[in-house]
Amino acid sequence: MDKKELIAKKAAEQLTPHSIINLGIGIPTLVAKYLDEETYYLHTENGLLGVTDVEEDDVDPLLVNAGKLPVGEAIGASYFHSADSFAMIRGGHVDVAILGALQVDSHGRVANWAIPGKDILGVGGAMDLLVGAKKIIITTNHVAKDGSPKFVDKCIYPITSTRRADMIITDLALFKWNGNGYELTELICDTTLEEVEANTTASYQVSGQLHQKVNPL
Repeated sequence: MDKKELIAKKAAEQLTPHSIINLGIGIPTLVAKYLDEETYYLHTENGLLGVTDVEEDDVDPLLVNAGKLPVGEAIGASYFHSADSFAMIRGGHVDVAILGALQVDSHGRVANWAIPGKDILGVGGAMDLLVGAKKIIITTNHVAKDGSPKFVDKCIYPITSTRRADMIITDLALFKWNGNGYELTELICDTTLEEVEANTTASYQVSGQLHQKVNPL
């Protein structure tokens, strides 16, 4: 399976049925492919609850998500003003936000809206989602295109919020915040602990259960 699809599928497995979920741009949009639209409710900040995939023949150019990608409507879907949509986010009515990231640091701070020296297209709803959603899941490749780690000790890009991400899912591993720091709880596919360590500069712990799986007595 393609790395991005693998990350998206793993993220879908972390969701609780009947949650209201907001999907960010990039890898997060792929999560919808692995969700039953009758069991999960997808929200987009430009004003739709009940987002679904849409067949190419049924695309309406006026019906798009916040990333300007064509979407469909689930049975019972509802439209509302973008101001009301952001009120839902800021009021704590979105259960989970799944977002991409340029970097995440050891303290869980996320940088995903600007690269110094490059044009800024707009922060979108990322700042609001990081503050307002009940749970934050970051989905990203473990390293950038130049091979540099994206899970770092300290972000060098502008952070989006001081809110901590609850979970980080990459093509190498899954990390969960345990109250004191991130804990590596799962290796993806055939990844080794050594590979994760070599491609990560952030501080993290390795789950005892994972250690037992990797290094059985």
